[in-house]
Amino acid sequence: MCLKPIFFIIFIFASFNKCHSIDTRVDPLVDTKVGLIRGLKAEDGDYSMFLGIPYGKVDENNPFGPSLPHENFQEIFEAYDDSAICPQIEEFNKTNTGSLDCLHLNIYVPDVASTKSPVPVLVWIHGGGFQIGFSGRFLYGPKYLVRHDIILVTLNYRVGPYGYMCLDDQRVPGNQGFKDQLLALRWIKDNIGSFGGNSNKITLFGESAGGRSVDYHLFSQQEKLFNSLIIQSGTSLLPTHIGEPESTRTLNLAAKLGFETDDVNEALSFLTNQSPNSVIAAMQEIDRYLPCVENDYENVEKFISDYTFNLNIPKVKNVPILIGHNDAERLPNHLNQNADYFDNLNIFHDTFNSAFNFNSSELINVVNNFRHFYIGDEEISEKELFNIIDFDSDFTYVHATQRSIKQYMENNAGDIFYYMFTYNGGRNFVKKRMNVTFGGAAHADEIGYLFDISYMKDEPSNEDQLVIDRMTTLWANFVKYSNPTPETSDLLPVEWRPVEDEKLYYLDINNKLTLKKRPFNDRMAFWDLFYEYNHSLQKGYRN
Repeated sequence: MCLKPIFFIIFIFASFNKCHSIDTRVDPLVDTKVGLIRGLKAEDGDYSMFLGIPYGKVDENNPFGPSLPHENFQEIFEAYDDSAICPQIEEFNKTNTGSLDCLHLNIYVPDVASTKSPVPVLVWIHGGGFQIGFSGRFLYGPKYLVRHDIILVTLNYRVGPYGYMCLDDQRVPGNQGFKDQLLALRWIKDNIGSFGGNSNKITLFGESAGGRSVDYHLFSQQEKLFNSLIIQSGTSLLPTHIGEPESTRTLNLAAKLGFETDDVNEALSFLTNQSPNSVIAAMQEIDRYLPCVENDYENVEKFISDYTFNLNIPKVKNVPILIGHNDAERLPNHLNQNADYFDNLNIFHDTFNSAFNFNSSELINVVNNFRHFYIGDEEISEKELFNIIDFDSDFTYVHATQRSIKQYMENNAGDIFYYMFTYNGGRNFVKKRMNVTFGGAAHADEIGYLFDISYMKDEPSNEDQLVIDRMTTLWANFVKYSNPTPETSDLLPVEWRPVEDEKLYYLDINNKLTLKKRPFNDRMAFWDLFYEYNHSLQKGYRN
């Protein structure tokens, strides 16, 4: 009996010596506008973590519709769990998983932050084609970024049918995933000051669908909840990634689950009562849901009012933007394919047919022109792999990025810093998973140099660590100073100059940093001429 207090004393003493050799660890407790939130002291750096904070909730009577703000906490919220994931087939284990109780965010706060000395805030919106993705530390570990004395926030939003079902109906007007993000950004604006964040120094930051999300927030008619933007590999200027409200997809989804009807209201009522796992499983057999141009409804908040090439951008005035892409974005889409894949790949025809309103003769001419430019008189085959990757990357990312830069400048944006990531190292996110070492940097490869990815357990090589140090310093400098190189140093020996009217400067990010001008000049000039003559034929173009 008398051993129990002895063991208790030994446990306290051992814990103190093991974990708190100097200062007793005290997990942080923050008093916010929504209540008390308790986080955790990190073990891999001088920062605190507030994990899984609910900012919104899905209406159980309308799970495909807009979310609602989460109610205030009546007791201390224990912010210890970042495992929530919205319904999806997640990309790592290919499991059907997730819950609608997923509208959570994570806040990582460096020890230097305080309400008296607030620090800038960087808000991450994950990618995943609007179908997959989640914000936890499994993929988006914070330690590389928060060591630069900035707060990092990562957030979940609904994806797939729950995030982007778009009907001609005020219950499900579309873009619910974007509206989840908007709800999170409002929460951050209202509450980040309690964590030692500067609510007047917020940078939105996203990659792929996350980059497109950031761009759409710039065009939306809602209040401005940011001060600067980082857009990686994805802008809104791609007509194939946006559509119009329609019911066919939802009728098909209900039919896949055994409910045949021509009435979209009946289909919606049926789907509302199905489990998310069932809905997600059925979704694998029909076309995916994507962002849409919403119709107007009284007392319903609208997020996307039009295709963005039709719009002015009043919110961009004086906003600094860091934007770029990788040099072989579409490599994962075409690599390691068999001969049948290339025999059936009609990429030139399908690209222009899906994005433009050409008549049959115009389409033939355009297809022939681009075929000749990229592959000459050759057939589409594995031999032309890298030319096909170039064409697909140029259409989807490279030229779309340059058109966005032009549009920002025409609307009086602040300084625009353009980059191309070309490094091929041990932490290239996609190529490492594909076990590919040749070629350029694929889509999303840069993520491994911005975030501490949990399953990359080996210590970074010296060269990889240098790229990590450089990229995170550049990004953090932009967050803090609206300039990635306010001064040069041994780490950042090159001044990154912003784009000018006639000089498209960009930073080539490799194992060395090099300031260059106008990437892929010949290819981009060809696309420039094409869009100059065919701009009005883009699907969605309005006079």
